[in-house]
Amino acid sequence: MASLTRDSSIGAWLDHPVGGQVIRELLAQAGQTPEALAPVRPLAIKQLVAMSGGAMSDEVIEGLVERVRAESGDDVDEFEDASAAAAAPEWAERITPGRFTGQTVIVTGAGSGIGRATASRIAREGGRVIAVDISQERLDEFAGSIADADIVAVAGDITDDASVAAIVEAAGGQIDGLANVAGIMDDMTPVHEVTDRIWERVFAVNVTGTMKLMRAVVPGMLARGKGSIVNVSSEAGLRGSAAGAAYTASKHAVVGLTKSSAFMYTPSGIRVNAVAPGPVITNIEAKFASELGAQRVQQAMTVLPTPVLPDQLAASITFLLSDDGVNVSGAILPSDGGWSAI
Repeated sequence: MASLTRDSSIGAWLDHPVGGQVIRELLAQAGQTPEALAPVRPLAIKQLVAMSGGAMSDEVIEGLVERVRAESGDDVDEFEDASAAAAAPEWAERITPGRFTGQTVIVTGAGSGIGRATASRIAREGGRVIAVDISQERLDEFAGSIADADIVAVAGDITDDASVAAIVEAAGGQIDGLANVAGIMDDMTPVHEVTDRIWERVFAVNVTGTMKLMRAVVPGMLARGKGSIVNVSSEAGLRGSAAGAAYTASKHAVVGLTKSSAFMYTPSGIRVNAVAPGPVITNIEAKFASELGAQRVQQAMTVLPTPVLPDQLAASITFLLSDDGVNVSGAILPSDGGWSAI
């Protein structure tokens, strides 16, 4: 019986006679079943630390490994040899020192998920980051997580004009980039069931908030003859099978806003692009308020690629945002593990 390690896949753990029982017990404590892990079976078990948003620690993972080793009767030497052999090559973030040196970049949704990963990468590559989020607590934790980084935390609602003005004021006279990452999911309802509350709230954050930040930063970019904007759309902005009516329509609107702005401003030195993520491990939860919506969307989810970590989306976003994307404008980049090819 093969030994399990931190690097063994979640699928390997679930299929293991001892490891599977351990994971099932852990899931049961959280009111979950093994089916909840089906989309992430190929990922290493250690990725549960990032996926849990801090609810699971490295110590817990090590405890699981030790328990399985003890209950399986693994010999220590054999276990260590198997551990080395089990480690699979993984994508590793590669920082480009100085890529954003001298630049001020606004990042919305910077308190968690893709926004935080994007803000973190820009800061670690020398940029001054105006980190925006609705939660001051999340921003404070993020700002303190990177030593010697130039991060200005601004708590606010991107749908509110006063908050937008405060964000621009905090940035000062030079805004080189804007990453519109903040967004919310709908409740997977088709159009005949969608409520005004869901429709209006999803459009307010995903579309109106995105537009307000763009509207606020473009005049300064026009004056300087240079700037870069990256909006986060979604696979739902490219297809109809990824979410409910409100979220799907909102992300299609982000695509339209991006293309229109690229057409208008590229000759003036402002590049405008969008990234369309596939499944990403973030704190945005998919809720099903419709029986029809659940049936249809869950059927489509059977072909989803493996979810990735926010750092992998940040790599795509910062490429387009930086001077590395010098000749790219008006692009909608699917960063989705090949989902858009299906």
